[in-house]
Amino acid sequence: MRELGIKASTTGLYQWRPGQHAFYAATGNRLRDQATATGPGQQWAGDFTYLRTRRGWLYFAVVLDLYSRRVVGWSLNKQRNAELTMSALRMALNRSTIERGCLFHSDQGIEYAAHSFRDLVRDAGLQQSMSRRGTPLDNAHVESFFHTFKNELVSRRTFESDVEAAVEIIDYVDFYNRERLHSNLGYQSPEVYEQQCA
Repeated sequence: MRELGIKASTTGLYQWRPGQHAFYAATGNRLRDQATATGPGQQWAGDFTYLRTRRGWLYFAVVLDLYSRRVVGWSLNKQRNAELTMSALRMALNRSTIERGCLFHSDQGIEYAAHSFRDLVRDAGLQQSMSRRGTPLDNAHVESFFHTFKNELVSRRTFESDVEAAVEIIDYVDFYNRERLHSNLGYQSPEVYEQQCA
């Protein structure tokens, strides 16, 4: 094959990334080892999902405060990349106060393992935590949010445009934080729960 200049069709399919395995091993699932949050700004978790519009796919990233399940940051983007997840985290940092050593938990997606995202986490004073590979239940709170979000807003519909999707999502996040009752919070909304426990 070498003499004839022939290469296997899988060449270049997987790229070697120096230090990637060491990063995942060093990060680990720190959330699993911590007690449940006793107040806002102690434990955050993030993830993203995709939405269909008539003009293509749209990606929606969120950051949840695990104490109250409140959406503290979110972002929409037509591209699935680190800027999507960084934008959601920046919003959360600008709109909320964190305690020293606040944990940020996510899955092992490259959008969360990218150097630029890791730098943002470090510079903000957050501790990074990641789910085990192929174990979505490690990030169950965000998975549960997306399940609820899709059932209540997205199910059996396609948005006409990105603008329509953005307007609907902004309204839903506001409703979710201020009004939607959660059995886990004693049938209170995230914002009411935070106010009563302050």
